[in-house]
Amino acid sequence: MLVLASLLGASLAAAPPAAPAPVWRPVASGVEYRWFDIPSSRGTARAHLLSVDLGDARVSVGLLYPGVVAARSPLSSLADGAGAVGGVNGDFFHMSETQHPGVEATGAPVGPAVADGRPLKAAVPNGQRFGPALPPGTNSRQVLGVGEDGAARIGELALDGTVSSERGAFTLRGLNQYALPVGSVGVFTEDWGAASRVRATCGTDTRRDAPCSAETYEVTVRDGQVVSTAEKPGRGSIAPGTEVLVGREAGARELRRMAVGDRVKVSYGLTGGPYRFAVGGFPVLRDGAPLSGMDEVTPAVRTAAGVKDDGRRLLLLALDGSPGFRSGLTVAEVAEAMRDLGASDAVNLDGGGSSTLVAREEGAARVSVLNHPSGGAQRAVANGIGVFAGTGGAG
Repeated sequence: MLVLASLLGASLAAAPPAAPAPVWRPVASGVEYRWFDIPSSRGTARAHLLSVDLGDARVSVGLLYPGVVAARSPLSSLADGAGAVGGVNGDFFHMSETQHPGVEATGAPVGPAVADGRPLKAAVPNGQRFGPALPPGTNSRQVLGVGEDGAARIGELALDGTVSSERGAFTLRGLNQYALPVGSVGVFTEDWGAASRVRATCGTDTRRDAPCSAETYEVTVRDGQVVSTAEKPGRGSIAPGTEVLVGREAGARELRRMAVGDRVKVSYGLTGGPYRFAVGGFPVLRDGAPLSGMDEVTPAVRTAAGVKDDGRRLLLLALDGSPGFRSGLTVAEVAEAMRDLGASDAVNLDGGGSSTLVAREEGAARVSVLNHPSGGAQRAVANGIGVFAGTGGAG
């Protein structure tokens, strides 16, 4: 078990001397911040922590994102734009695209996302995800979220969707995803953004670097009617009331049966909820026990979120990326740290240069970055977990 060495001090530029007891700094009613050190065999990691009392009626958490799925923004900008008093970065995302020259990186996250009770996207296939290897028994569909009862929990959200027309019906297997399963059809909506949809047809279910599909098709449906078709996926913003269906292999052949003027019904939802808010992240702690098979070798700067007190308290943790603490922790050590903090369940979120924790200082109108991102400045991220207090708030 890791020992959490609590420290005091206003400056985070260098390690101060150890203090005898932890001190919490209030951020807002029901929201507190502190930082502490975690010794490891490689040196000391510094952790920054927000404790969020979801049992306080004035406190809520919600998804921070740039307004569309395929976009990125610094966490502080996302938090200030939404009126959050604090937060951490969220899911792993499609940051670069070196394996398919000429194909655009979308910036879209890996796992499902729900904002204000509305599904924004579903999960990419496991083999197409970014981030550390998944622990056995976990998958890219797993999320941390808050249910309609106001309690935080870890769960799994799967896409349930169909496309039906006079020419037949078939299952929908993608929602605003940067990667679609082989042989499938996915739908892109106004929530996707303006990024190219070509990447959705590249790679396979088991290999992210596999070539792009040679057999694709795209159908645009507006107000329930096919208005255009194309051989290759396009790009550009999608208007309200419009859905763009993208198919690869067998999915492309299914779409080729449609013609301009056909009436089409597209329906979809995420099963496993309902959630007011959800963000993708893979479990590392379940019922107070670290999962087996996690990486115990590779340390990194990391972000995690934990559930405590039967879901009535949420713990948001980000490690410091300044040079003195950059050795970080392994995934297994992060799980132990969350257990030591009293979490019953926890997920690992995006790390490295993405790891960021923000909160409002006393009397401030905007948040400040309270850890040191390892790149020296905030990285633009796909989404985050926002903490709201008082009259503001998000589900």
